[in-house]
Amino acid sequence: MAVIIDGKKISQQIKDELKEKVQKLRAEGKHGALAVIQVGTDPASGVYVRNKKNACAYIGIDSLAYELPEETGEEELLGLIEELNQKEEVKGILVQLPLPEHICEDRVIQAISPEKDVDGFHPWNTGKLTIGEPGFVSCTPAGIIQLLKRSGVETEGKNCVVIGRSNIVGKPMALLMLRENATVTIAHSRTRNLPEICRQADILIVAVGKPQLIGAEYVKKGAVVIDVGIHRDENNRLCGDVKFDEVEPLASAITPVPGGVGPMTIAMLMNNCVQSIETGQEG
Repeated sequence: MAVIIDGKKISQQIKDELKEKVQKLRAEGKHGALAVIQVGTDPASGVYVRNKKNACAYIGIDSLAYELPEETGEEELLGLIEELNQKEEVKGILVQLPLPEHICEDRVIQAISPEKDVDGFHPWNTGKLTIGEPGFVSCTPAGIIQLLKRSGVETEGKNCVVIGRSNIVGKPMALLMLRENATVTIAHSRTRNLPEICRQADILIVAVGKPQLIGAEYVKKGAVVIDVGIHRDENNRLCGDVKFDEVEPLASAITPVPGGVGPMTIAMLMNNCVQSIETGQEG
């Protein structure tokens, strides 16, 4: 029977550690705020933004909320970002994605100062990750590394298969696992013989974005399975990319949905914010 990796518990440990660190930084006269920009009223985005504000309040850093109407123009949004780039008290800037269709996400991401890019999406930070230099790391992959480490999962020398090649999860996840000395294969929607490749994995990280795609035929006995997906099934219940009930009996450890990877993303966002306050520059 698999160990269920408790993302809620581990994320709480991280937030408690950060809370203590923030108190020490305040005593040294170091403080700063996270600016969160939301364009439109997407309900899911609203929940994520609220969770981020609550996490800021918990660890003791200020948050500034900018809630803009759906019809906000791209230039207006870019102007606000530039204004926040110049504000010394703002140490982190986060634009909640997705944005309305008339706004180019790439332009917005690239407008954020790399030193305030606490999401870790700016090409400057993704480039630093690629060449192994310090910088802000995308929060979900960074959270998965913490899940593995704090659950005692050995990564060095292990075969890791990452399903998914997005700039936000798949690619940075592969780079981070390489940094942890795993042997990494990146698979995706065009990969041939996907079940066969996945069965080679000691650590299987699933970020494919398709509900319950990964069943028992993809998993070798004793593998660690990390499920990044979050969806609603036909009964409106939350589920992941993995068929949990099928895979759990085979795995040695597995993340549930909800309560696995999700809470770690916000914990690592807070970690990036604290690093930004600490250094005044980069993570």
